[in-house]
Amino acid sequence: MTGKLWDKHAIKAELHRQGMTLTALAEREGINPKSFRGVWARTHRKAEAALARFLGEPVEVLFPDRYPIRTSRILSTKYEAESASPKKCSECSSSGTAATKAA
Repeated sequence: MTGKLWDKHAIKAELHRQGMTLTALAEREGINPKSFRGVWARTHRKAEAALARFLGEPVEVLFPDRYPIRTSRILSTKYEAESASPKKCSECSSSGTAATKAA
């Protein structure tokens, strides 16, 4: 079945064709059925993997927008030093450092 465009409706239809429901699959996999049904709205790696195993498809094919897993952040650590501005001390700017003022 690789090459087929999988969406929520196609996945559910194939489950039903094979005599399975989301609830039954969740119970068979030991996953809470309520959280299993939320796989359409949010990432649930165990539920996604269970669906992929049952349908015999790679999880990347069933959920292409979620895989491969990206670990990138909005701001990379490369830019942290550039974007962080040093805090200025009002006492430091007038006469050197605060340590010399306190001494």
